[in-house]
Amino acid sequence: MMIAKKPIYFLTVLAIVFSSFTAFAGGGDTTSDDGGRVNTKSEIDGYIKHHLADSHDFTLFSYTNDAGERKHIGFPLPVIVWTSQGLKTFMSSEFHHNDDGHVIVENGGVKLAKIHSKIYELEEGAEHVSFDESHHATNAHKVLDFSITKSVFGMLLVGLLLFFGFRGLASGYKKGPVPTGFARVLEPLVLYVRDEIARPNIGEKHYRRFMGFLLTVFFFIWTLNLLGLTPLGFNVTGQIAVTVCLAMFTFFIVQFSGNKDYWKHIFWMPGVPVLMKIVLAPIEVLGMLTKPFSLFVRLFANITAGHSVVMGIAALMILLKAKFGTAGATSISFLLTLFLTLIEVLVAFLQAYIFTMLSSLFIGMAVEEHDHH
Repeated sequence: MMIAKKPIYFLTVLAIVFSSFTAFAGGGDTTSDDGGRVNTKSEIDGYIKHHLADSHDFTLFSYTNDAGERKHIGFPLPVIVWTSQGLKTFMSSEFHHNDDGHVIVENGGVKLAKIHSKIYELEEGAEHVSFDESHHATNAHKVLDFSITKSVFGMLLVGLLLFFGFRGLASGYKKGPVPTGFARVLEPLVLYVRDEIARPNIGEKHYRRFMGFLLTVFFFIWTLNLLGLTPLGFNVTGQIAVTVCLAMFTFFIVQFSGNKDYWKHIFWMPGVPVLMKIVLAPIEVLGMLTKPFSLFVRLFANITAGHSVVMGIAALMILLKAKFGTAGATSISFLLTLFLTLIEVLVAFLQAYIFTMLSSLFIGMAVEEHDHH
């Protein structure tokens, strides 16, 4: 039975690899920031940066019709911004290019421009965006943006998937000691987080209190990482704001769960001379603040680097086409991308594991009960 399942697992991974590879396949379906085809190194760099950045709309793929027009298949997302005249809401499809090529929308007497995926409000009376020598807008300022962007949509989607998945797991246990259906897939992972991460790092006495958080953060990061390897184009864990928020959750849980021994070891280390206690206190406080920093930087840097490398290797087909021909360049790029994407599947799990493991380790240090004799 296990032998029969191995080809299924391999085909599943291969499907993920192939689907992510199709973002660059043929070169003709790859577009730059302005919607044109990507053919040069600078355009490839711009396309990768565009992929890594967040977006106010969701584009699944693009193609060129018989008339030579570039068409984008996807759907708009809600734009919610706070301007000088209050809250403004509309769909991202209302943005359109004016004569200068800038994306402008007028809503309730306010003109808004989208520049490099950021929304700006034009000054009163301005019809176009003006830029200085550094390409900074001189007659527009940023607004408070509460929009449902592609990354927010991805987090909401994963949240729903986790809700229904764990609800199914809970319902499966009501039917008997052994869950059925998809719950049987989740159960080994839940037991893994409990027995290999939570229990060893937090201890038998306290680990149950934090299982909800550890399971949520593990499956949340892992699922988002896997979605980032598909043509959906998610790069949620590659957004610094997302990883900072996840790290801050761990930080506040650690601080509010810390016992008296935890705080004593930070501000007044027991068992050392008074002078040494004074020296160690600021070092321990600094260490307390660097823990969340290491969490969010590690996750952000690894996911961003992985996406950049995979997309860069996939784009080799465009740069090598002149030397090796379309078939040769595509073959070389496909083999390299296949290898790197297989590694990224492992990294997707590894980064979720590391974040969860370090979070449990920091929590365990906060709730540990010391014996001072």
